[in-house]
Amino acid sequence: MLDFPSGRWLGGSVLEPSADAYVAYLQRHGYAATSVRGYLRCVEHLAYWLSARRIPLRRLDDALVRQFLSEHLPACSCPGRWQRTPHQVRAALRHLLRVLRAAGHIEAVRNRMPTTIQNELERFDAHLTRTCGLAPATRRSRLRGAGAFLRGRFGSTPIRLDAISAGAVTAFIVRPDDDPRPGRARELCGALRSYFRFRAVTCGDRVDGLIAAIPTVAQWRLAALPPYLTSDELCRFLGAFDRARPGGRRGYAMARCMVDLGLRAGEVAALTFEDFNWPDGTLTIRRSKSRRADVLPLPVPTGQAIVEYVRRARPHVTSRSLFVRHHAPLDAPITTACVRSAIRLAYAHCGLAQRYTGTHVLRHTAATRMRCAGASLKDIADVLRHRSLDTTTTYTKVDQPRLAAVAAPWPGGAS
Repeated sequence: MLDFPSGRWLGGSVLEPSADAYVAYLQRHGYAATSVRGYLRCVEHLAYWLSARRIPLRRLDDALVRQFLSEHLPACSCPGRWQRTPHQVRAALRHLLRVLRAAGHIEAVRNRMPTTIQNELERFDAHLTRTCGLAPATRRSRLRGAGAFLRGRFGSTPIRLDAISAGAVTAFIVRPDDDPRPGRARELCGALRSYFRFRAVTCGDRVDGLIAAIPTVAQWRLAALPPYLTSDELCRFLGAFDRARPGGRRGYAMARCMVDLGLRAGEVAALTFEDFNWPDGTLTIRRSKSRRADVLPLPVPTGQAIVEYVRRARPHVTSRSLFVRHHAPLDAPITTACVRSAIRLAYAHCGLAQRYTGTHVLRHTAATRMRCAGASLKDIADVLRHRSLDTTTTYTKVDQPRLAAVAAPWPGGAS
């Protein structure tokens, strides 16, 4: 037994044989001793509940844990002082399920998708990867849309596109109970077009009528100014990070990567030490939306923020990821959600939360600053890694001094 002896309800239960492995898992991921003890109390509570109901270990799964959390925990009358904070109990039991599955004590997570559709989506995903070369996020979007359509039309029966009518395709896109946002509709349209073309190429299906039935979602490109932080707002935003704290130093370094280089949140989360060439002062973006490696010059303020974070705030872990978690599990890289959360928190601290919520405004800010400083559209496209200059032309509208110099006087107004 390790340094964390099990309680009287864990000893002798179906979970006792896994107690050592559970503690070792938590310690390996950097959890503090107090957290380990608290999580063990949560597991002990579950062990008592399982024993009282004579539930064997093989029946333990996500559904049973949800029942314990939603039905038993709010009305718990078990003897003893138990941890009843839902989020802590949920986290403890989530780790327990991982340990039990890794050891083979319980079944792996079952895929609720019918086998026929799951096999079809795997073939579709391979096509999107090898033939189309799409990025992981785009593939997930296509698979999500195609999977929802196939599951609704066929369930567990064989997939036959000749049994689908054009009206069924249109009805799937314009469902009144679905997300009404135009972006969601465009996502579904793109997913179905891509899937039908995949079937035409790999199976020889006649899909012209189905593709024609996919409606066109209105999207007026370049209709509005891209949102960006003004000089005053940018100063307030960068000053909102508490750089006396490790989390503030990390957030500031991530923000500088987006403001100075126009990196996306996912690209920031994926940065590693190997991406930096400090003697040359360059940064290589390897895990980007375009799936190619791009070398960018590393601005001095960005490099200084990163060095400050690494030397004074980054935990001493073996991970080669630049930005890592500051709470257990410490050895795990941060996620895109963590980047977005840090930026939203800074918006709130500097009073900009009502105007801005996402991270893409920082990418627009980087492009706007370059344009107003005299950079050409080609230079901006190279830094933002746009495949086409058409995407970059939206930033011609943000250089208001130049636009004012060429603007014609309003008819009838003072010239």
